[in-house]
Amino acid sequence: MTARAADRARYDRATAQLDAPVAIVDLDAFDANADDLVRRAGGKPIRVASKSVRCRALLERVLAREGFAGIMSFTLAESLWLARSGFDDVLLAYPSADRAGYAELTADPKLAAAVTVMIDDPAQLDLIDAARAGGSEVVRVCLELDTALKLLGGRVRIGARRSPLHSPAQVAEVARAVARRPGFKVVGIMAYEGHVAGVGDAVARRPLRSRAVRLMQAAARRELAERRAAVVRAVREVVPDLEFVNGGGTGSVQHTAAEDAVTEIAAGSGLYVPRLFDNYTSFTGRPAALFALPVVRRPGVGVVTVLGGGYPASGAPGADRLPVPYLPEGLRHDPQEGAGEVQTPLLGPVADDLLIGDKVWFRHAKAGELCERFDTLHLVEGDAVTATVPTYRGEGHTFL
Repeated sequence: MTARAADRARYDRATAQLDAPVAIVDLDAFDANADDLVRRAGGKPIRVASKSVRCRALLERVLAREGFAGIMSFTLAESLWLARSGFDDVLLAYPSADRAGYAELTADPKLAAAVTVMIDDPAQLDLIDAARAGGSEVVRVCLELDTALKLLGGRVRIGARRSPLHSPAQVAEVARAVARRPGFKVVGIMAYEGHVAGVGDAVARRPLRSRAVRLMQAAARRELAERRAAVVRAVREVVPDLEFVNGGGTGSVQHTAAEDAVTEIAAGSGLYVPRLFDNYTSFTGRPAALFALPVVRRPGVGVVTVLGGGYPASGAPGADRLPVPYLPEGLRHDPQEGAGEVQTPLLGPVADDLLIGDKVWFRHAKAGELCERFDTLHLVEGDAVTATVPTYRGEGHTFL
């Protein structure tokens, strides 16, 4: 029996009394992935990206482990909810226009001490001030650096279009604007190198593309390490007591941690290891989050149909954004139908071994987005479900 076949047997036994659709997290794999992230971080703390987990119980579990500290959130409403729930170090990774949230933040000393907001433009300070509604608490501010690699005088750009702040002078100028403004304090710098941390460099059956990605990423790492260090020096001239410099992501943990200027690493997807993280040379994780759909039809030889399955991931549309049938091995999507809204046909000789009611286990393309489809996660240890916990959705929250 292969390792994957053994996992299927365990998951089927653990969920035998549960009707599909059902979602699980294999805690043995989850904890092993957490240990690997800590190892790669080389002693620097890891701030957990909540968008890649979206379950309070699992955020609490990983933050109780040595090597993890703080949360990187994705909306202001989520940040405030987490802070009210007892998480005392929440970095909002994206600028917000949530006026009601800012009014709440600036009126509550506990929330203002726990939550750090992201800016890359002084106009965002204007929005916060206009939303205060009498709240006078000092707002903790993090400045985001654009990490994109620019070539040929800027005519070629590689990297996500995020912050407009690219040079040390630009970041330092915004730091000065914050320092001059009552009610705000710069406490950190963030720089997420998604073109390094979030792009696989070992694409199956694409050796030339994979080599090109590795060359690009090596150049991007060198350029960013120099520029990030210069940015930190420039900002420290304005803010000597800067608390943190955040960088990285699951795919670049060890590389970013090697930079002296970086004080902490961000990661989250590496806990669940969705399918988009199969194509990396920098690490190998264990799939920890899966969902099962029930076989409801057998349309013909080599075909079964499961209920549901149309759970595409965000990003540029493509086949790589679809969930993939994982267990039993040997199933694939019908290219004419893909993953359907209400039903999904699956092809392969192994389909003939499946009976009505059997479970087919899938991996989502991305990590936390799976939790937007399920109210609960069943936590599996060995061949038993040892706990059932709510996702954000299960607690009544869909922040985006």
